[in-house]
Amino acid sequence: MFSASLPPPILIADEDGLAQLVHSLAAHPVVAVDTESNSLHAYRERVCLIQFSTRAADYIVDPIRLPGLTPLAALFANYDQQKVFHAAEYDIICLRRQYQFTFTNIFDTMSAARTLGWPHVGLAAILDTHFGVAMNKKYQRLDWKRRPLLPEQLDYARLDTHYLVALRDLQFQALTEAGHWPEAHEEFERIARLRGDPVGSPDATAFWRIKGARELPPSQAAILQELFAYREQQAERMDCPLFKVMGEATLLELARRAPQHARDLQGVPGMTPDQIHRHAHGLLRAIENGLHAPAPSRPQSDREPEDVRDRYDRLHTWRKERARARGVESDVILPRAALWDLARRPPGTHSELTHITDFGPWRREAYGEEILALLRLM
Repeated sequence: MFSASLPPPILIADEDGLAQLVHSLAAHPVVAVDTESNSLHAYRERVCLIQFSTRAADYIVDPIRLPGLTPLAALFANYDQQKVFHAAEYDIICLRRQYQFTFTNIFDTMSAARTLGWPHVGLAAILDTHFGVAMNKKYQRLDWKRRPLLPEQLDYARLDTHYLVALRDLQFQALTEAGHWPEAHEEFERIARLRGDPVGSPDATAFWRIKGARELPPSQAAILQELFAYREQQAERMDCPLFKVMGEATLLELARRAPQHARDLQGVPGMTPDQIHRHAHGLLRAIENGLHAPAPSRPQSDREPEDVRDRYDRLHTWRKERARARGVESDVILPRAALWDLARRPPGTHSELTHITDFGPWRREAYGEEILALLRLM
């Protein structure tokens, strides 16, 4: 069933429909956008739906049934059309990674809510507060790659964009009246540049990021590296997320115990009878390989020098005080990447602030002299 009083969304599942959609969207200066991906159900997530809403209609694009989405590139790159997202970071990273889209002129309603200091910034809470709309979270963890799509799934997906244009209007007025529009606009531009990590070969050193890995002796670290690689191979073969193959705590315990026989896998936390039946042979082979492998090189300490740490702590305290006085979260004042860059490459002049990561013209004007004065005291 579709939401009462709302017409059904228009499903775009072929190239002719996509061409018509691009033509229809071109007439609207503001277009709402959202995506549904299958990160909880796949080894490498992919965009499974793209929702668009204008003031006149709701559309749902089905990338699974389309050979490509190249016609949408011009929309996302068009500076004369504003693209409204809620929590844009994930959507932009996924769309850029899969389709190489470029983004300009975005409006992020979650970022705007944070800039305004709203107490709740999730879309469900905002729609309930400002539009009296209750969102059903039934399909939040759905595998969106599965077909066919049911009408109620399409309705759920449509609600993620249906109210965004109206919400954008409300927030733009609030940002303008509060004098926060230049700040919000600068943050939107930062988000539009986000790229995320590229998709490539698995990182052979990623096992060191498992909690407790760096405390293992060299022989056990070699086993953990082999177990980690085995899990990666199985996740790719089964096309499922790593955590659905085996948890990291289980890998760590297997490396510590180094079992030699299938019966020894019993009692290892996380090793259910089904896991043992499915993975015993591969795990024991990985453990055997690890026992004969050279000890992996430990990563160099990533601890920052004391002077950098001291600058970061002072900047962090300044940011927290600034945020508290204004009633916003700390990273609304300055992103964490900017704090670290300031701490590692402390500028001495206002012009040198232009080289700091995520420190745009508005932030330089608003906070530049304060930060320079703070750094001079160190």
